[in-house]
Amino acid sequence: MYCLLLTSILFACSGLLAQQKIDVHTRNMSLILTVGPGGKLYQSYLGTRVAVSSTRADTSVESYAQGGGSYLFEPAIRIVHADGNPSLDLRVASWGVDSSNGNIRVTSIVMKDPVYPVTVVLELKAYVRENVITSGVRISHSEKEAVRVSNFASSMLHFHAESYWLTQWHGDWAREMHMDESRLTSGIKIIDSKLGTRSDMYQTPAFLLSLNGESTEETGEVLAGTLGWSGSFQLLFEVDEKDRLSVLAGMNPYASDYVLDPGKTLKTPEFIFTYSDEGRGRASRSLHDWARSYGVLDGKGPRMTLLNNWESTQFEFNEQKLDTLFSETRKLGADMFLLDDGWFGNKYPRNNDHTSLGDWQENRAKLPHGIARLEKDAAEKGVKFGIWVEPEMVSPKSELYEKHPEWVLKLPNRAENYFRNQLVLDLVNPAVQEFVFRTVDDLLTQHTGIAYLKWDCNRMMTNAYSPYLGSRQSNLYIDYVAGLYAVLDRLRAKHPAVPMMLCSGGGGRTDYGALKYFTEFWPSDNTDAVERVYIQWGYSYFFPANTIACHITSWGKEPLKFRTDVAMMGRLGYDLDVSKMTEKELGFSQQALKDYRRLSATIGQGDLYRLLAPYGSDRAALMYVDGDKKKAVLFGYVLHPRYGGVWAPVRLQGLDGARTYRVKEINRYPGTPAVLAEDGKTFTGEYLMKTGLGVLGKKELMSAVVEITEE
Repeated sequence: MYCLLLTSILFACSGLLAQQKIDVHTRNMSLILTVGPGGKLYQSYLGTRVAVSSTRADTSVESYAQGGGSYLFEPAIRIVHADGNPSLDLRVASWGVDSSNGNIRVTSIVMKDPVYPVTVVLELKAYVRENVITSGVRISHSEKEAVRVSNFASSMLHFHAESYWLTQWHGDWAREMHMDESRLTSGIKIIDSKLGTRSDMYQTPAFLLSLNGESTEETGEVLAGTLGWSGSFQLLFEVDEKDRLSVLAGMNPYASDYVLDPGKTLKTPEFIFTYSDEGRGRASRSLHDWARSYGVLDGKGPRMTLLNNWESTQFEFNEQKLDTLFSETRKLGADMFLLDDGWFGNKYPRNNDHTSLGDWQENRAKLPHGIARLEKDAAEKGVKFGIWVEPEMVSPKSELYEKHPEWVLKLPNRAENYFRNQLVLDLVNPAVQEFVFRTVDDLLTQHTGIAYLKWDCNRMMTNAYSPYLGSRQSNLYIDYVAGLYAVLDRLRAKHPAVPMMLCSGGGGRTDYGALKYFTEFWPSDNTDAVERVYIQWGYSYFFPANTIACHITSWGKEPLKFRTDVAMMGRLGYDLDVSKMTEKELGFSQQALKDYRRLSATIGQGDLYRLLAPYGSDRAALMYVDGDKKKAVLFGYVLHPRYGGVWAPVRLQGLDGARTYRVKEINRYPGTPAVLAEDGKTFTGEYLMKTGLGVLGKKELMSAVVEITEE
């Protein structure tokens, strides 16, 4: 009787809603959905902003297709009910728009099954000015027993174009963000991670999709998308027999049939996307605008420059050595000193990477007066103090492991599997969450002089089993990330403003699910400057410059100027032994820091224009332009050119053609001539954009930074 009554109510509501159009739009983009016959939800349009009345009520593809029924392709959602029925039939029960925040329009579409008490709420947030839409769902039910959810996409988008070109990035430690482009053909293409943590270790949870031909920086139709999730993910692209493309994005369903209890809600992460009919550059700038306002902690605030001790000391340091490094930080002109790995552990001192994770007490041999002394010494030298932690991990050789072996993810009856000589703590367990929270909270509460945290995560999940979950091991990959976010929520509630770097064995964690708690991320342990041009270039498609931490180190044999110019295209930092710098090197670096501090707002907040890509080229050039087009910073790099190459001027973008600008080369190494032939001259914006500048020479590993200022 209950099911028949619910069915009657839903079908009555569906009849009232049928053929209604749901308009989700930003300033330049429209996503139009249609409630079709029987209350089914369809996608009718996705593209350039249009009037709703100009679109037809297309009911050929469901907006959020369900498995187990008549749908023939990969579904967005699949549920096995408590009685074993493996089907779902969602109908729109209601929908509404909350536009109380003038810039964010939140469209919530409530869908219900007419027979089973299952509710799925599709939430679409349109960021009007930034031209970005996010998509996520909430799944709940009131059946008598738990159900199993085996597919749970955050988003399902459909396209019908002449061709589809996918740009993806992949890699490994120290070789992150290798770019591949390919044409999508019939069948399924999957980009995914099954690693639990370090989701960006092999495949990147972001992509560019070009429609009706390949896109360029300035031309073509492009959908840019990235998933805000710090665990296993899946991006799925399926071309059907009618050459229609469906794109699903969300948590990876692999080994993750989620057991959902009555009254509980499974909330998916947000899929963040934008559409551009003016090429990739426009899509990137939209994502950057959104990120600085909504996606990153303090996205519009300043960033500190820093000196890290890792390359100069690694694990070998003491109070006296660190005091010297504080002085060198001040001498260099950086804002902060960052103490890296090796400061903790007593029963098992952290003198290498084989011990001590989990034992977060100051090492008495290295630091007899503790962190308090370091805070005081740094303050006396006029620099801020930051510190490294890796609180999600544990060393088998540690006091924590001896006390709580049940707090570790590991298979019963199997040998432990190590990566970097460590294991993953079970953040599904509330007791472990409390321990991780207390570890970081105590550090920040007891040492209020700590101005920065580097939060590392050096391994993925292998041989993963949670003693806390018992028979519900398929919930592990999802609940672990939920536990991590719960800890970070608590930390940010208590310590809202402490800057934190998201580090993960290099670029293993680069996603907006975590970045709302962090001010920046570490893109790679590979700091070779030529390699970093490619790595930082790849990340620039999805992340603004002030989120990408770029350090000058001794990795690679490039000149100091080249390494500095490459690092200045992001958040600048140093990991060098300053005491070994020559007088010229130190003077150059001191001036570079002053110039960077003066220009960091333009670099971190400006519109990015990628002018000349390094892929298939001997050169690379990009520029940042501030919002009122009064100031810009241009970067140019010569990589490994072949003899006899053609060196055309680089045409600029983003300036006001009617204004006059002065161009000045900065970061010039002492005693060397300017690379820029036009150094110090003035030009109209039109000239700079149509004719360009000779910013790149012919010599290997030459580079130039040009400040462009309205006269």
